[in-house]
Amino acid sequence: MELGFLGPLFERQGPWASVYFDTTWASEDAAARQRLNAKSAREQLKDEGADDATCGAVYDRLVSLPRGPEPPGHAVFAAGGEVVLDVELTAAPPGGGPLVAWQPLPHTGPLVELADADPPGLVAYIDRQGAEFELTGATGAHGAGRVTGADWPVHRTPTGDWSERHFQTAVENTWEQNAAEIADELRIRWEKCGAEVLVLAGDARERNSVYDRLPSDLRERTVTAEHGVRADSGPEGPAANTAGGRKLLAEEVARARADYARQRVATALERFQAGRAPSEDGRIDAAEGVPALVEAAREHRVAVLLVRPEGPDLHRDVWVGDEPGQLAARRSETQYLGATEPSRARADDALLRSAAATGADVLCVRDSDVPEGVPRDLPDGGLGALLRWPYEGAPEGGGAGGGQHATGQ
Repeated sequence: MELGFLGPLFERQGPWASVYFDTTWASEDAAARQRLNAKSAREQLKDEGADDATCGAVYDRLVSLPRGPEPPGHAVFAAGGEVVLDVELTAAPPGGGPLVAWQPLPHTGPLVELADADPPGLVAYIDRQGAEFELTGATGAHGAGRVTGADWPVHRTPTGDWSERHFQTAVENTWEQNAAEIADELRIRWEKCGAEVLVLAGDARERNSVYDRLPSDLRERTVTAEHGVRADSGPEGPAANTAGGRKLLAEEVARARADYARQRVATALERFQAGRAPSEDGRIDAAEGVPALVEAAREHRVAVLLVRPEGPDLHRDVWVGDEPGQLAARRSETQYLGATEPSRARADDALLRSAAATGADVLCVRDSDVPEGVPRDLPDGGLGALLRWPYEGAPEGGGAGGGQHATGQ
């Protein structure tokens, strides 16, 4: 999971109201049930000390959410009397009722399991004249620009007369020139947009021509789709862009992102298992246990945060200041908490805030997600990390592989 979309949550101070809300009702009394659950969330927030303005803002947003199977729920975050972020979920919160928290940090931990955690994908809708680009990820699908090549000549003529051979050759040259321009533009956009999977949609000839011109490292991240064309793609466009065609393409894109996510989890777990033990020269490339993770986060060492949702360490206490880098395993470690009055926070929420601030990635790792052939040796306690640079031996306070946990003392 790339955490850039959480930026608004860390640009202002709390306390924060966080509500995970199921919207899958389809019965005749769905509207009444939605209002009842929204009222329950509002009352829980009030009981936990939330101000009236924030309670009211959350209630108003919850009762206005659309009902139905897609999306199955929303995560709503509010502070200071206004809703700051509303995230669509890909799985409904467990238990049916709202999951509610009022605390110094936004309760982002459940997003790792309930929101879209698959890597973002760049989709290119290609035809003979150019391509349109779309970026799809945790916040939905968004247009990402287009490239337009030469528009003449691009259509062959039906005649087989020898006098037309030069024209047919010109058509072929135009196709090849446009494919090269699309490939160059894709390379540039790929480097800037943060996508991890590239999906090429369109007619097979155009897809393959663009694919062949991509750099080898980008081809390794590329999948060709059997469905989807540009909205203005000539006579085939209207038929190929029916609702059914768009749905099939969306499924192909989702499958490509999910397949890459599984590969990435397998690779990360292999690295974690190899890196948690000291190498011959004493270097440790992975961390687990709350004290070691907190130390790594303070030093911006965390490259990939691994989260096993059911792990007990997720809800262990740590202490935080106003800034993402101000966190400590114990309240007595005031040297790490700045001049602010420290607050108690959940370990998963504090580490996710730090990961978002430092550009670290986050992976949800569960037994059911581990591919066949990969050892199911997940992080102790449910939290682990791959490090940007290694420790020279075990760090003080629990070690990279240590089992000591924060006590909140």
